[in-house]
Amino acid sequence: MLFLLAACSDGPGPVEIKYGRDVCEMCGMIISTPNYAAEIRLAKDNSVHKFDDVGDALNWLDMQGPGLDGAKEIWVMDSEDGKTWLDARHAFYRPGRSPMNYDFAAVPAPGEGAVDFAAMRQDAQKKKHCAPKEEAK
Repeated sequence: MLFLLAACSDGPGPVEIKYGRDVCEMCGMIISTPNYAAEIRLAKDNSVHKFDDVGDALNWLDMQGPGLDGAKEIWVMDSEDGKTWLDARHAFYRPGRSPMNYDFAAVPAPGEGAVDFAAMRQDAQKKKHCAPKEEAK
């Protein structure tokens, strides 16, 4: 049984975030707002990393070294329902307050004021609101 549970976390797609308990990989703050959550699965080791804001996720990728090409998958929560994961590269982003003030909310379809992934990423890279958490010594 434990083997099967372990195998499930290695599969494609996002993993469960325990809101109010899991912490953002970039800043170490507790992930408490489902509507802005993001996850990255790295290509090199299939590990999943959780974030409280898509801006933190993208800046973490750049600061940790693998960059965008090192991400096997990037997932963002649909900000409208807070329950549906979207492929970040195919989602759209409308202006809106987010936990770390990158000010983008992911939505599944284009709409007024919404931008694509490339435009959102470019803006997020200019705003480094949060420093990465220090590693425990």
